[in-house]
Amino acid sequence: MKLSVLVACFAAVSAFAQWGGMGGGMGGGGFGGQQSGQDKIEYSEKFADLNYVGDGKVYHTLDIYLPKEAKESYPVVVHTYGSAWSMNNSKSSADLNTICAALLKAGYAVVTPNHRSASDAVYPAQLHDLKAVVRYIRGNASKYKIDTSFIAMSGFSSGGHLSSLVATTCGLKEGKSGSVTVDLVGDLGEFTSFSSCIDAATLWSPPTDIYTMNPINNFMGSGTYEGAFIGAEREGNKDKWMVASSPYYASEDDPPVILFHGTSDQIVNKEQSQELYDSLKNHNVVTELVSVSGGTHGGNEMYVQENLGKMTAFFDEARAAKAAKTPETPEDPPLTLSARMLGKPGFKIQGDRLQVLSTSGVFRFAVYSAVGTRISGGVFCKELDLSSLPVGVYGISVAGPSGTRNSVRFIKK
Repeated sequence: MKLSVLVACFAAVSAFAQWGGMGGGMGGGGFGGQQSGQDKIEYSEKFADLNYVGDGKVYHTLDIYLPKEAKESYPVVVHTYGSAWSMNNSKSSADLNTICAALLKAGYAVVTPNHRSASDAVYPAQLHDLKAVVRYIRGNASKYKIDTSFIAMSGFSSGGHLSSLVATTCGLKEGKSGSVTVDLVGDLGEFTSFSSCIDAATLWSPPTDIYTMNPINNFMGSGTYEGAFIGAEREGNKDKWMVASSPYYASEDDPPVILFHGTSDQIVNKEQSQELYDSLKNHNVVTELVSVSGGTHGGNEMYVQENLGKMTAFFDEARAAKAAKTPETPEDPPLTLSARMLGKPGFKIQGDRLQVLSTSGVFRFAVYSAVGTRISGGVFCKELDLSSLPVGVYGISVAGPSGTRNSVRFIKK
């Protein structure tokens, strides 16, 4: 074999490894860049291999890590690995000692999900997976000590691409471009009545507009990784590629987004982050673009403490801003109330669900134990699933869109 061919093969293998090829594991390289980091992941509790769809498939499992500091509930960040959309079981190497370690240290619960690869299914299957993850977290908030008043996304590379789509498609049922229409929500899992919207996102070296990005040739097969993900190569299929590109969906109601991109990224051109940043700014969304001088794709220089600190500070500010705009949920536990809702009518308990009968909008809730301890809280729209609560007596406080506050006693049998 000629030297030039050897060099070309080595370059291709190196590029694939940066994206998260056949490596993985905790010892360096792998799916989310270097895993050694400056920290080591520390947590108080881990819930492993939870199936968020209920189909028994490995690619529909997730892990939950809780911070070492003991609290009744934690804000949560879902962090998704990078793999050029080519891997379906890489949650155990999703930047655990860098991004995830920093989030846990800052007091955030961390969820690392698997999702279907391009060989399992083409887009929008992967977006459906991540939205099902968000709904699963909301539906099981009490069980896993999650404060659903703040759910954020994070992702590296292709994981950042999927996270950017979750952030920019909230409230959209379909994506349309030309003659192409795709379902942006899906119907996976048992918590389809819950919202899949998020409150903030951090994106690390993400492709965002895959139609304009530098193509990544699939050295293990023909075509490109993007083409395998979409199910069609770029030429003649612009509309199919546009409906998988987050700048296309940017709007005024998108959550805050911070992007990190290296100036020397050899896989995803930095203009990808710039394009999404510009689209969000044009719609007056709170956003920030951190340009990392000399930063490569998944290189250690991306995950220095300064950048990890910017990420957690950005999430802290997004939480504070949301709390400032949201009516406070009453704190006094309603322990002596009847089993029907008090105050204005329009609510009822039906089995293990609290249902809104008339008023539409977003409602804040808090769940209290029989001794008055606040267990969890968050937001819901038409229906609140209480099935994950252990057997016992609870007080549920609800604040409606107009500020009206109601309370109910709920008995879980």
